[in-house]
Amino acid sequence: MPKLDLAQVPVKTGSIYPEPYASMMQGRSSLRLGQAGGLTQFGVNLVRLDPGALSSLRHWHLNEDEFVMVTKGVCTLVEDQGETDLHPGDCAAFPANTPNGHHFINRSAEPAEFLVIGTKAPREVATYSDVDLRVEMEHGTARFTYRDGTDWRGPR
Repeated sequence: MPKLDLAQVPVKTGSIYPEPYASMMQGRSSLRLGQAGGLTQFGVNLVRLDPGALSSLRHWHLNEDEFVMVTKGVCTLVEDQGETDLHPGDCAAFPANTPNGHHFINRSAEPAEFLVIGTKAPREVATYSDVDLRVEMEHGTARFTYRDGTDWRGPR
């Protein structure tokens, strides 16, 4: 496998979330390294969080495992059990179908980065812990619903 030239990997910004949640993701960007390398069975992303930025809404996955390793700075892991600061080399794992809503926040004054590796299930459901929102992903297409499965039309 050839070495990836990170300078040639497009930077992904923004979010697929509907508003008002998309605006909450300001200061987050990522490099889709797995995609750049042609991987299809799992994703590998290098996520950068500017000071004050969130990685995502707190969520958990029905079908996909997730593994995270901090590579730069300090990221605060927020999950159902509380908060934990992660430093370079610290890791966290989130098995599929374990309803432990999690995300990362950069509460420091410096940029932070983490590597996230996850399964690429053909069909996935992610549930958001702090808002009445779910996403169903199938073959790269997202459908947002309320937790009860009805079509999402905005915050309730």
